[in-house]
Amino acid sequence: MKVFGIAGWSGSGKTTLLIRLIPALVARGVRVATVKHTHHDPAVGDEECRALARAGAVECVVASPRRFALVHEIHLDDAEPPWTG
Repeated sequence: MKVFGIAGWSGSGKTTLLIRLIPALVARGVRVATVKHTHHDPAVGDEECRALARAGAVECVVASPRRFALVHEIHLDDAEPPWTG
């Protein structure tokens, strides 16, 4: 597993960069997951997570000092997870 980080001020274009970078990585066979820090309460499936998923990320973690949310994308060619009821 390779890990790298992108840091910057709010509104500096970090998500825009990732939306352009993720498809290039996916095209090279890299599975991409993202972690986003926020000072606010994370919202499950917020617009940034949806944008990263559309770009090809398979997971998005949104984390704040008091809460985190994990969104795992099941793409059309993935099998649906079995029901464990």
